[in-house]
Amino acid sequence: MEKHEEATGVGQEVSRDEKGDNVHIDVTRDITRAEHDLGFRQALRQYPTATFWAMFFSIAVIMSGYDGQIIFSFYALPAFQKRYGNPIGDGYEIPAPWQTALGMGNPIGQVLGALASGYPMERFGRRWTLAVCCVWSVGFVFVQFFATSLSMLCAGEILGGLAYGFYVVIAPTYASEICPLALRGLLTAFINLAFVIGQFIAQGVAAGLEGREDQWAYKAPFALQWLWPVIILIGLPFAPESPYWLIRQGRKEDARKALEKLSSSKNAPDIDQVLLGVEQTDLLEQEFEATTNYWDLFKGVNRVRTEITIMVYLIQVIAGNPLIGYANYFFEQAGLNAADSFDMGVGNTALGFVGTITSWFLLNYFKLGRRTIYNTGMWVMTLLLFIIGFLSIPTNNKGAIWAMASCMDVWTFIYQMTVGPICFVIISEISSTRLRTKSIALSTAVQSFFNIISTIAMPYMLNTDQANWGGKAGFLFGGISFFCAIWCHFRLPESKGRTFEELDILFQRKVPLRDFKTYDLLAETELGKVETA
Repeated sequence: MEKHEEATGVGQEVSRDEKGDNVHIDVTRDITRAEHDLGFRQALRQYPTATFWAMFFSIAVIMSGYDGQIIFSFYALPAFQKRYGNPIGDGYEIPAPWQTALGMGNPIGQVLGALASGYPMERFGRRWTLAVCCVWSVGFVFVQFFATSLSMLCAGEILGGLAYGFYVVIAPTYASEICPLALRGLLTAFINLAFVIGQFIAQGVAAGLEGREDQWAYKAPFALQWLWPVIILIGLPFAPESPYWLIRQGRKEDARKALEKLSSSKNAPDIDQVLLGVEQTDLLEQEFEATTNYWDLFKGVNRVRTEITIMVYLIQVIAGNPLIGYANYFFEQAGLNAADSFDMGVGNTALGFVGTITSWFLLNYFKLGRRTIYNTGMWVMTLLLFIIGFLSIPTNNKGAIWAMASCMDVWTFIYQMTVGPICFVIISEISSTRLRTKSIALSTAVQSFFNIISTIAMPYMLNTDQANWGGKAGFLFGGISFFCAIWCHFRLPESKGRTFEELDILFQRKVPLRDFKTYDLLAETELGKVETA
């Protein structure tokens, strides 16, 4: 047994064998049981401000979803085409290479921003890092707003995208570290809703301005991006810092104050007990992780945790999500004019909004596990992709094209109800707290890198003057989705109802991933105490 009296001041003990493979819940047994017994409604009453601040930090993700969607809508915007495009026949068109370059601005920025986010988040904390990123965003929206050429606009997209890479790392990290176990699923799944809200607003703005022929048809959507960082900068001075980060900085009293701000004054939990649980989790992870750099993500059991976080995030891109961005394309193929296609695109995004809300009921009302929801979604989505592929076989069949478009709507709903939001729950839970920022950062960078590849490949797959696959792309994504679903069946553990300390112990013991759901650490600990007595 090793004691850590200096770090905690209470003489806590961590039980483990010489190899560190057999750790036990000892001091925090009662704390862990209390976390398990805490219901959703009771947790909301105890942590109302934690709920608010987790959602508040997610506003930053709205910007990422908005920017990634709005730039694509400009390609079909007459005023934008006239200002930046080349004359083609009776109209104007944005050159294909520039369409690709502009589309890659956001994901390229996210790759670089995500990889760069680890150090400042650990050095300066979540609040200060978010504040600097908001100021950065304000500055580079100016570049987009006043861009006089496509090259200037592309530079603004890439440099602005650096901040988006930070946002999608900060939001889930912060949400997972300030809320209790009962709220963790809802508040980390909310990150996906923030993405959808951003996309929904972008689709609505594009549809509303589609008929304008002046410069405000594209300048107004850019100007709207100033709203979000200003709101965040006004609220940040009042936001509490992550207690886990404060404990790692040796600022125990500040961590206590943060927990007090995050909880209710009337229905407050035992702050000393909660603080003890945070300290114990950090101490336990120090037993296994001497440092906290990117290389540690690939050492020991962290290799498995890193594999899981990367894969569940990567699946968003490689298993069919790029097709959502081309929903308008299928609507136009079905015979709709540009304005109606934009309206249908708004409807597609609205389905995503409803799907994400539905995932909250699956998590909290029906109490389904993360693994159950994610795996079920994967198999249904795979089936729908193959249906889209088969529907594309009849050529020039309007009924089949409408059926494909409808299947894409259903696919969007299922995706946003399962894989989309649950991904953020999993990546926020599976990684260790000491490596969480770097784990989410690396996963975000990998996902964004493959998003770049899809941005380049999709036009060549779908355009009539290229491969002209159309709905046949469903076969490609369906095949990839099938193998991803098999991976999920064997490699995705159940993290529902597990504290961060429990997950650390399960991974350290090398418990089979499919047994995470049934492995009872609390009963085992109590049995050991009875036998010792």
